[in-house]
Amino acid sequence: MRGLYWGPIAALIPMMWQRGVLDTSQMAGAFQLLRSNDLIWSRVSRDYLMGERGPSSDLMAWTADATRLPYRMHSEYLRKLFLRNDLAEGRYLVEGKPIALSDIHTPMFVVGTVRDHVAPWKSVYKIHYQVDAEVTFLLTSGGHNAGVVAPPSEQGHAYQVRTKLADAPYLGPDEWSNGTPKVEGSWWPEWTRWLSARSGELAAPPPIGIGNAEKRHLPDAPGDYVHL
Repeated sequence: MRGLYWGPIAALIPMMWQRGVLDTSQMAGAFQLLRSNDLIWSRVSRDYLMGERGPSSDLMAWTADATRLPYRMHSEYLRKLFLRNDLAEGRYLVEGKPIALSDIHTPMFVVGTVRDHVAPWKSVYKIHYQVDAEVTFLLTSGGHNAGVVAPPSEQGHAYQVRTKLADAPYLGPDEWSNGTPKVEGSWWPEWTRWLSARSGELAAPPPIGIGNAEKRHLPDAPGDYVHL
């Protein structure tokens, strides 16, 4: 399967080398191709052929604000993490030393989304047998973006969550999904409870307007920087 991806990646790497970065349009196009029926063809049919441009939203504006990726970072990611899977298989080196996920013993809160086209949830679920730690795994409705950006004020969200202790036997993803009850609502309060149980007392927030003692209020989102 990995060999199927080498051709496109081999063509992409020289393009990034020439420019020094992976351009924002190339990055956005790569994600769109992963779900071409929903993110390309349906929009072309609706917007171009039928002349029915859909309404915009905060989430659409956010996803349109793409980021360029440096050549070295992205090429190493594609070769070592994507094609060769070095991190999961104990071959990824940092300062000449291999990184072993099994050395992680800190409790983890891991989130997957049902319709994620970038990180399919059953692949994310593999963290259960890659680390030697307590894992709280949460599977939420939605996709790669909308499933994560799910504030409690929005309706229609649901999730499943279960904690596996470090010494507990492994449970497969299908068995986990079939045996874990579904909870209606946003997953954010569940995450807040998990963090609160492992956090100390609340600290006072830092002063607003660092470097300007007279400034006490920040501008409304998205902030002043967009006008610079």
